[in-house]
Amino acid sequence: MSTVRVAAVQAAPVFLNLDASLDRLSELTAEAASQGARLVAFGESWLPGYPAWLDMCEGAAVWGDAAARDVFVRLMDNAVEFPSPAATRMAEIARAHGVVLVVGAHERAGRTLFNAALTFGPDGALLNRHRKLIPTYSERLIWGQGDGAGLRAPITALGRVGALICWEHWMPLTRQAMHDEHEDIHVALWPAVPDMHLVASRHYAFEGRCFVLAVGSLLRLDELPKDLTIAAKYQGPPEKLLLTGGSAIIGPDGKILAGPCFNEEKILLADIDLTAIRQQAMTLDVSGHYSRPDVFDFQVNRRAFPVSAAERSAAAPGHG
Repeated sequence: MSTVRVAAVQAAPVFLNLDASLDRLSELTAEAASQGARLVAFGESWLPGYPAWLDMCEGAAVWGDAAARDVFVRLMDNAVEFPSPAATRMAEIARAHGVVLVVGAHERAGRTLFNAALTFGPDGALLNRHRKLIPTYSERLIWGQGDGAGLRAPITALGRVGALICWEHWMPLTRQAMHDEHEDIHVALWPAVPDMHLVASRHYAFEGRCFVLAVGSLLRLDELPKDLTIAAKYQGPPEKLLLTGGSAIIGPDGKILAGPCFNEEKILLADIDLTAIRQQAMTLDVSGHYSRPDVFDFQVNRRAFPVSAAERSAAAPGHG
């Protein structure tokens, strides 16, 4: 079957509350699956919410600020670890509904946090864990740098499914690394998808000749941590949206198939015909007939760099 229904879930998690956000993940995945979706995607660091306070609150970047440190501790306490009950539950959600599940998460490894894109198969197996290569600007206050181990598009029953996070879509070599994986479906995880983010997502679809789910989230003003001082320019009614969604589903010709949708919770659905990928590849294939390997020599280091003691132990020769 070449036609597949996919879902981009535009919704708010329960901010900085991992357990409650996992409840929402379960409910929203069930709703998308009940509408026939076989792939369900959520936005950047959806578990347990994008750290918008880095740009929107005073004191977040002040050295030694007690409030900023307290919020970081709260974030670390609500991050996903591997293995952990939270990781097990995500696997169970994917398996219970028989879907490919792609979700952004704060991932904790030892004492370091990463911005991760997690891909689970319909059997609950963790197919890929991609850690954002370069946290963008103020994000470097809380996230470490990822490695190339997650620059993969694992094979699923729906085709090859890959994911990148936010401004990685403006890193040409990162895009090429993923295009070389021959993605059929790509999940572009964003905090929200304003105009330029949508431009990047449409460009990615056209360049990579793949379907793209550009997924954003929602965040209300009153969900920011109360112990950080809100900058005056972000004051307003509690229901004011700081992250406004903008999610969309895009075809391999760059045309929008669903969305963009702003300012409301919504599950965007699209029935995608994977034969369109081969049709579009006739004119452009940046990893095939439209490449010049005799001119360009491109290599990717996909070695994982263990961070925590548990990761180093697992990577040691003779382990297992």
